[in-house]
Amino acid sequence: MNHLLKMLDLSPEEITEILNLADQLKYEQKHGIPHPHLAGQTLGMIFQKASTRTRVSFEVGMYQLGGSALFLSANDLQIGRGEPVQDTARVLSRFLDGIMIRTFAQSEVEALAQYGSIPIINGLTDFCHPCQVLADLMTIREHKGSLEGRKLCYIGDGNNMANSLIVGGLKAGMSVSVATPAGYKPDPQVLAFAAAYPGFTWTESPAEAAKDADALYTDVWASMGQEGEAEARKKVFAGYQINSELLQAAKPDALVLHCLPAHRGEEITDQVMESHPEIFDEAENRLHAQKAVLVKLMKRG
Repeated sequence: MNHLLKMLDLSPEEITEILNLADQLKYEQKHGIPHPHLAGQTLGMIFQKASTRTRVSFEVGMYQLGGSALFLSANDLQIGRGEPVQDTARVLSRFLDGIMIRTFAQSEVEALAQYGSIPIINGLTDFCHPCQVLADLMTIREHKGSLEGRKLCYIGDGNNMANSLIVGGLKAGMSVSVATPAGYKPDPQVLAFAAAYPGFTWTESPAEAAKDADALYTDVWASMGQEGEAEARKKVFAGYQINSELLQAAKPDALVLHCLPAHRGEEITDQVMESHPEIFDEAENRLHAQKAVLVKLMKRG
């Protein structure tokens, strides 16, 4: 494991190793046990998309690991003014020990890894969100004790979260059901991967997908960059809401998860948000899962 570019690149064993290390680091942090695995190292954080959880969790994570993090807005970098990504990758590799990038195109993340000489972490692209899914799997395992044989249900837009949850869930031994409108399916590359797993199902029916689920998951109907489609999407996705009625189809003790930020009253009701605090355990676990990724990729020796 040299980079974290997408869930498709990780083996089931690597996912388990990251989750186990995340559990250990969380325990140490909660009990005041120092773990300066990255003392003296610097992570560059390139943001072409705004963020709350990604920026704060990576910055705090590097501090707790003994290193430091630099916030690099695309507006402040020459890459935002047309410098080729291969030049940026080579230069930043001379200054930094690792790069986390949150951007639009998956190809930009892949190019940084191709031309740079330091670990690259995908903090989010339009194709996938591996850091979030590692935190999600950590949260499910934390609450349910295991992932193997559990059912994960995703309802909403077939976006980067759907793509990553399908791959991560299936590789972790879960069955995965997805409900999206017909015109909003997950990426064809992901559907081709999932076709090899008998535990994967896609449907247009949220109730069918949610049947006997151990965890229900949703995301906003219009992601960053899709603001102009927001009103049209509200009509398309009107029946794709996690609410008390849909919860009746899942197991009685089903978790509810959301990568946040949430648009309460759209993809999830306020009542469900307030009655499922595991959503905020999930948000916290971004810190611990990402620290595990940082250690796996950047620890020397």
